[in-house]
Amino acid sequence: MLRAIAALARKVIICIDANEISSILADYLVAALEHHMEATQHIAVVDDHRDIRDLVGKYLTQQGYRVSVADSTAALKRLLDRSLPDLIVLDIMMPGEDGLAACRHVRGTVDIPIIFLTAMAEEIDRIVGIEIGADDYLTKPFNPRELLARIKAVLRRVHSLPPQRGRLKSSALRFDRWTLNVGRRELVGLDGVAVALSTAEFRLLTAFIEHVGIVLSRDQLLDLTVGRTADGFDRAVDNQVSRLRKKIEADPKRPMLIKTHWGGGYCFTAEVTQA
Repeated sequence: MLRAIAALARKVIICIDANEISSILADYLVAALEHHMEATQHIAVVDDHRDIRDLVGKYLTQQGYRVSVADSTAALKRLLDRSLPDLIVLDIMMPGEDGLAACRHVRGTVDIPIIFLTAMAEEIDRIVGIEIGADDYLTKPFNPRELLARIKAVLRRVHSLPPQRGRLKSSALRFDRWTLNVGRRELVGLDGVAVALSTAEFRLLTAFIEHVGIVLSRDQLLDLTVGRTADGFDRAVDNQVSRLRKKIEADPKRPMLIKTHWGGGYCFTAEVTQA
């Protein structure tokens, strides 16, 4: 929206240039509005190490973001009661309730993208983080510029959801016994009871709905849902599919909506219509 306004403002000012208003003013206005776009984005940094909070907070502030910091899961909960950030940078290893517990709390209450910071390089920790709904992760020590790049990528990805393709232009979609409200990211059964979907499950379901009848490999599903290439997350995809089946299949042990193609991937077979 602001980019469109900036572009329009540029055209208007350049038109007035005939009346001796320099196009430099147009460039300044465009830059100011684009900076305002980032300045309005609120990032929460949650880490029990003060030096990391200070480093990341200062760097992101210099890049034009509004930053709030918290030193624990309890402090994050208090922050969320006051104001909802656009993205959370969350350390996994914290005393008391760790980052995984914090992520579960966030996913159970609001839909905010999360980037994990972890000092652990083991694959299992990354997999668990993705499975419970993290959008990305970064291993310590890290370069603040890489964190910034990941923040921008995640925000672009989240703001583009749902993808602007044919079927998802409808705000509500029906398949089998379910109605998916895309705007509210809510899945409702025939009995009117809503079924909670994590961010990862919602993205997986919308990826399937966008590609009905097409076999999607694990790599393709990772690219569609996480936005980057596979890095040892095959099992994470399988686990997410299993969890989604438990929520939408009449018999998860004999799935009819999400079919497994051995050696190929998964295929969504349900007919999707506008609600």
